[in-house]
Amino acid sequence: MNDRNDIGLPARAAALDILAAALARRSGLDEALSAPGFNALPLRDRAFARALAMATLRRLGPIDRALDGRLAKEPPEAVRHILRLGVAQAFLMETPAFAAVATSVDLAAGRRDSRPFKGLVNAVLRNLLREPPDLAAADSLAPDWLMARWRAAYGEDEAQAIAATIAQEPATDLSLRDPSTAAHWAEALEGEILPGGGVRTTRRGDVAAWPGFETGAWWVQDASAAVAARLLEPAPGQHILDLCAAPGGKTLQLAAAGAEVTALDRSAQRLKRLTENLKRTGLAARTLAADGTAWRGGPFDGVLLDAPCASTGTFRRHPDVLWAARPGDIAALAATQARLLAAAAEQVAPHGRLVYCVCSLEPEEGEAQIEAFLRARPDFALEPAVPGEGGAPDASLRPDGTLRILPHHRPGGTDGFYIARMVRQG
Repeated sequence: MNDRNDIGLPARAAALDILAAALARRSGLDEALSAPGFNALPLRDRAFARALAMATLRRLGPIDRALDGRLAKEPPEAVRHILRLGVAQAFLMETPAFAAVATSVDLAAGRRDSRPFKGLVNAVLRNLLREPPDLAAADSLAPDWLMARWRAAYGEDEAQAIAATIAQEPATDLSLRDPSTAAHWAEALEGEILPGGGVRTTRRGDVAAWPGFETGAWWVQDASAAVAARLLEPAPGQHILDLCAAPGGKTLQLAAAGAEVTALDRSAQRLKRLTENLKRTGLAARTLAADGTAWRGGPFDGVLLDAPCASTGTFRRHPDVLWAARPGDIAALAATQARLLAAAAEQVAPHGRLVYCVCSLEPEEGEAQIEAFLRARPDFALEPAVPGEGGAPDASLRPDGTLRILPHHRPGGTDGFYIARMVRQG
């Protein structure tokens, strides 16, 4: 996005708020983007602020590396954020150099905590403009501890390929209420048909204004996320439980296939969005706010567990997850996943299916979970996926028939997922 003369400090101040919230806490990015103050800005200001914050987050590692080489000591956090945004404007947003510097200095001057450092902001950014930094190095696009984990899990080449997708702005994937209409919606939305029957479009702007939104013909759902529900092979009349269902993309898939769906999530607030999407699409499901480890209501013909996880596979749309995640999070989340898996198993009818998935790249949350579960539950066995099943990339199929979808497995990128399908023995 090019800088415009009529996009001024309010938009940049909003980008600063978004960046600060995203790096301060999990879910901070979503909270900032839904804040009343942000949504009160003119549409063009909101679009610029979001684009600037996201560009900064996608290249945060290289930006910080460049700044570290030019800072004698660490400035206050707000100053670091202003510098980050200045670098992103100058080198990623095609903002004229003078505007990138001047607006960053003005932004610093407008805040009490950063005002004494406006000279520093000016000097650092001008120095970088004289000696442009390398913001493309893949090995600095993710935190060092995550890169080390990915190298250990997948090898150097795969780790570098994963990291290289961090900087890419993603297209938008859509799941369709009626998959037979894929050709129509691919044409209407200037997109392409994805394996499995969804549509991918590079269209930008307010999704709610796109053709087909108001009539509920489709919903936004990453292509990888859509694979899990397809592996359950839902059919009309089947009783299916969607555990940890919000925000609801998989619930909509299951309902569109004609299944009788119970969608359960512990967050009543998150279920509101699911309910809204059910209404918009004209689909039906029973929704329940409850703890998935304690609730009982089976048996079900199929259970889908999209477990809470570190979400490191979702960095294409949520680059903040890479910087909000902490090494200790993974062990804590793995314990929760194990409890949910044990509870989900109790809900599956004999000969019924259980599909487990996580949008995480961390083996403890995927492969290790299923290995431990199958040791503890000999009444369950893997039902291997076949190549291309559910629209999964061929490269994601593991020897045991589970799926490890990596972000570079699909041209243009995709969310990272682990998916396992199991059957309960009679």
